[in-house]
Amino acid sequence: MSHVPRTGRVRRAPEGFVSAELTQDIARHGLDERRRGFLRDSFRAAGAALAAGAVGAPLARAAQAEGDPMILQPRPWTTSLGKPVAAMPYGMPSRYEANLQRRESPGLTRVSAASVAFAPLQGLFGIITPNGLHFERHHQGWFDIDPSQHRFMVNGLVKQPRVYTMDDLMRLPSVSRIHFIECGANTGPEWGNAAVPTVQYTHGMLSCCEYTGVPLSVLLDDCGADLQKGKYVLAEGADGSSMTRTIPMDMALDDVMVAWAMNGEMLRPENGYPLRLVVPGVQGVSWVKWLRRIEVGDQPWNTKDETIHYVDLMPDGQHRQYTSIQECKSVITTPSGGQALLDKGYYNITGLAWSGRGKIKQVDVSTDGGRNWRTARLETPVLPKCLTRFNIDWVWDGSPVILQSRAMDETGYVQPRYGQLRAVRGSRSIYHNNAIQSWKVAESGEVFNVHVE
Repeated sequence: MSHVPRTGRVRRAPEGFVSAELTQDIARHGLDERRRGFLRDSFRAAGAALAAGAVGAPLARAAQAEGDPMILQPRPWTTSLGKPVAAMPYGMPSRYEANLQRRESPGLTRVSAASVAFAPLQGLFGIITPNGLHFERHHQGWFDIDPSQHRFMVNGLVKQPRVYTMDDLMRLPSVSRIHFIECGANTGPEWGNAAVPTVQYTHGMLSCCEYTGVPLSVLLDDCGADLQKGKYVLAEGADGSSMTRTIPMDMALDDVMVAWAMNGEMLRPENGYPLRLVVPGVQGVSWVKWLRRIEVGDQPWNTKDETIHYVDLMPDGQHRQYTSIQECKSVITTPSGGQALLDKGYYNITGLAWSGRGKIKQVDVSTDGGRNWRTARLETPVLPKCLTRFNIDWVWDGSPVILQSRAMDETGYVQPRYGQLRAVRGSRSIYHNNAIQSWKVAESGEVFNVHVE
């Protein structure tokens, strides 16, 4: 089975596909009359689409519907009885989608139990990550914990320390919200050079889901937390690494939740079943999985994973600590590295943008390496601390180009170029790389990861 990520469906538009409504829509988004004519001719003559398999595979050809024998001849699925209801009690993807999967990078860590499985961003649509494709990052492997045996404690500077069972927690008022989660080391290999070929490996430590749980503020109130002395909370996990993270109290009282569900079902074991912390906008290591304790205190705990790990190495050799917020960032997912354009003509450039400080306000796209920019369409919903899908029309003339996206959030922060980021952060860091990603489209149509300062 090929490990090259798929790019999307191969498709040719039939004659007359470009309606007046579509032409008007394209006109509103910046294509001049010459390009609109080119767009119409491209659709009518040949269309263009993205490859659905490995680079170098035979180019797929879409036939006109009226001449396609697959349409005219009876097929087994139109002449026989299908599978019965509940043949698969838990639904699974089609076998034809088996190549779309999260993938580990061999040799990334000394043991696989402390490794990463990257989400296939190039093959996802919208903003929600399916539970089975959510990226994984563990420090000592994952466990499938019996929820009847799991306990959650709140202690420290509280009037009444409490221990909750899962039944206790699920009786409390719950909320559901959609947020992204990104590992602080996402895009880390790219600090020095274009290290990996595809968006799955450059940006795949990123996912976005709807989480359901009880706000942490409700539990702190239930236990009578001392909000005068208590300035921080410590979150502790039940895994072998005893992952512990300090979280400021103002953040804990804002939108942090203790969650048991993800995308409408209970958490998966690899995502912290039966209980995890959700800390919107903050690097994923603070989203402690298999959550067993919250302690209220008056100062940061300086645990091992916030003093020697998940810190930023600055140009002067100092470590910058507690830089948890994931700053504004974006990436084009199609076309992206490892994919190929089949022919000249119209393409939809699409990607994702996100910010740990709120909503995405604007995404600009360049097809000439950052010399000129056009504003992309932001698809709804546009939510705070959540992935936002963007799209923009593009007509490729067959010449080499460099594609980039640049996001801005509602605070006015603009995603930096590599040169801008390295000017203040140096080039020896690992964490919190939010620089603009560049993809080079060669004359052959193949797409490669490149660095542009």
